[in-house]
Amino acid sequence: MFTVLLSLLFSISSIDTEVFQIEDDYKIKLEKVEIDQYYLSYFDQIFIDEQKLDLLMNDLEEELYQPPVNAKFDETNTIVPGKPGVTLDRNKFQIEFRKRFYNHSSKKLRVPVTGVYPKVDSGLLKEISTRQLGSYATFFRQSNKERSNNIELAAEAIDNTVIFPGERFSFNEVVGERTKEKGYKQAPVIVKGELAEDIGGGICQVSSTLFNAVDLQGIQIIERYAHSRNVPYVPSGRDATVSWWGPDFVFKNLYNEPILIRARAEHGKMIVQIYTAETAEHFTGN
Repeated sequence: MFTVLLSLLFSISSIDTEVFQIEDDYKIKLEKVEIDQYYLSYFDQIFIDEQKLDLLMNDLEEELYQPPVNAKFDETNTIVPGKPGVTLDRNKFQIEFRKRFYNHSSKKLRVPVTGVYPKVDSGLLKEISTRQLGSYATFFRQSNKERSNNIELAAEAIDNTVIFPGERFSFNEVVGERTKEKGYKQAPVIVKGELAEDIGGGICQVSSTLFNAVDLQGIQIIERYAHSRNVPYVPSGRDATVSWWGPDFVFKNLYNEPILIRARAEHGKMIVQIYTAETAEHFTGN
């Protein structure tokens, strides 16, 4: 349908916040003969088939789309600037497409793109990391390498997560399915009150640590389930069990500013810290 010459050049400058500029397009070009195929049947090729054109734009969008990358803190607590994504500029494309369709120019149509900017840039990240709302730490045995590995992977998955006002955080959605392909290993888990081995064993310590860190005024716990027996890393009744095909841990940000999760697991210590902006206030809106 179209010729694809994949080549994207980004120019990113950074001061306190990112300024993104796309210097070049994805070099997808449509020949005049390809454009002429999008006529409406039975009308002597004088009208565009809008349904076919929509399908073309959907295909181009799927081909072109590159998601943006949010700014984040690295291991040294230095802010790594975000990166822009790219998508089809549908409005500009429609204008250029119609120009080519209704004239006799043989000039190729170079498909236009536009930037997709990250939700979290350096400026926002800096602002919402100034005030600590809560913190909680638990401990684990480093000698159990499989379980330690799983805890570290899950902690890394939730680290740098930003939840905007009114948004919900789902542990399962953020961490994703715990699989061997993602590096998770078999480790002890509690199933119906009994100890067993399963892929991802140990991540309930991460969700439980997170629960205790976010159990604050201004954060609404939506979904939390306790284990069927006491666990050793938090006091009784202060745990939050999760599994991919079962329980989830979900909460909602009721502050008027985004909140930031910082999480790390190292040297036998699992710690979660919750931050927001100095101007954050608890609110009860939707």
